[in-house]
Amino acid sequence: MNQCKLTSANARQVIGLISDTHGLLRPEAASVLTGSDLIVHAGDIGKAEVLVELKKIAPLVAIKGNVDRDEWARSVPDRRSVRVGLHRLYLIHNVQELDLDPVKRKLRVIVSGHSHKPLIAEKDGVLLVNPGSAGPRRFKLPVAVGKLFVHGQDVRAEIIELNL
Repeated sequence: MNQCKLTSANARQVIGLISDTHGLLRPEAASVLTGSDLIVHAGDIGKAEVLVELKKIAPLVAIKGNVDRDEWARSVPDRRSVRVGLHRLYLIHNVQELDLDPVKRKLRVIVSGHSHKPLIAEKDGVLLVNPGSAGPRRFKLPVAVGKLFVHGQDVRAEIIELNL
């Protein structure tokens, strides 16, 4: 499992969440993510240029999704663990493919994408967050990104629908 660590256990941290850009980084999404301490891309990036642009906003942790099959995506992991303050986050593109017990692994947050449907839910003390799709609109689903707010033991998430 590929790991990354964002330190400062007691500092207030804002993690920008984005997924399913499918090659399109909308200026509205970039604007919402500006000011993040870290950006997490939960897969279906679409083009390497999306990662380049996100790195200009904040440090970036990304995983690939089912559409990320070109040469540029070979170095991007399928899944990833990230420590933010006191908490462990786990990134997986399709949460239906989760093959571990998040409680036993002491994960606090699972960030996923794939469905294009924004979701914030909690199960057994594990926060499940899907920021939805920030790329081309699919069906009548909203175009959205998310934020994760971490401060000490407190973790909360927010979905931000983009007004397009």
